[in-house]
Amino acid sequence: MLKLILADNQAIFRAGIAKVLAVEDEMRIVAQAQTPEQMMMALDKFRAAVLIVAGGFHSDFNSIVQAGTKAKTRIVVLADTGESAQRYMNSGAHGVVYRNVTSSSLVDCVRKVARGDTWVQDIAVPSELTENDMVGLRVRDRLTAKELRIVALIVQGYKNKEIASQLGTTEQVIKNYLRNVYDKIGVSDRLELALFTIHHRILNEAAAATTMTQPTAGAGAPS
Repeated sequence: MLKLILADNQAIFRAGIAKVLAVEDEMRIVAQAQTPEQMMMALDKFRAAVLIVAGGFHSDFNSIVQAGTKAKTRIVVLADTGESAQRYMNSGAHGVVYRNVTSSSLVDCVRKVARGDTWVQDIAVPSELTENDMVGLRVRDRLTAKELRIVALIVQGYKNKEIASQLGTTEQVIKNYLRNVYDKIGVSDRLELALFTIHHRILNEAAAATTMTQPTAGAGAPS
């Protein structure tokens, strides 16, 4: 049984990875950490085979490597688009995947790293991802600015009540917006919405860009 630890402050993305890995018979997720302190405690307690950790999760990557070495835990870095995989590998990581990694590639990476191999996701964009970006482009153009902002907050792990507070509206209005967004994208819940957004770079970047501006207060019906 391969014991795994997940460390990522994006709660919904972390849940998505857990969902992918949990269906593998030989893999067991023993801890999910949303803070560096939780991650270090889990490394010491569980002595897992593999730690999957977001690239910017801890300000001192060397301390993660040292803790992993002590626990005999190998490290897979979950990097953001544009980050250098080689930088992490040179610093002691055993594998690097990006947030657009497919489920099968993630499982393959974890298995190989657990066996003692190294694994780095190919940064070349496969044809299917190029097509996915076109899908992301079409979806982006169908969403309003407010819908994009709500999508961005969902990806960050905010709940409906918190989103309503940020946008100066009611929780019911946010639920109405989300129903529209689900229909436009073709997903059924917030986890599917978050994973869809993260896997479509153009849509993810457009949603993230809306968080750079101040939210506008005021309730209203979805457009």
